[in-house]
Amino acid sequence: MSYKELKSTSGLREDKLRIMAVGSRIFVTSFQLAGVEGIKVESASEALEHINSLDNVSDVGLVLISEDIGKDIRTQLTNIRANRPIPLIFELPAPGSTKENVDYRALLKQILGV
Repeated sequence: MSYKELKSTSGLREDKLRIMAVGSRIFVTSFQLAGVEGIKVESASEALEHINSLDNVSDVGLVLISEDIGKDIRTQLTNIRANRPIPLIFELPAPGSTKENVDYRALLKQILGV
């Protein structure tokens, strides 16, 4: 199956989707330097508000959120991921943060409701 056929059967759009970074000033600025739009937030609740507001925006395909912000709202993000496949919400380590282990199996089980 070609990419064009896959797009027509899967409902993928012809136009391009945008990437949005959500996090601290340093996190967002680093992505803005690479041409990615960003929203600077001070708290996890503010980040969650902005992510929820993307419900009405159809051209954002990927949201990059800093892990230091995302860890406080991980349950809510998992619920959003389970209910909305687009935009894909992906947590990335914030500059200067320590590595955190994520149990992807448990996360997948939560998304699938198993």
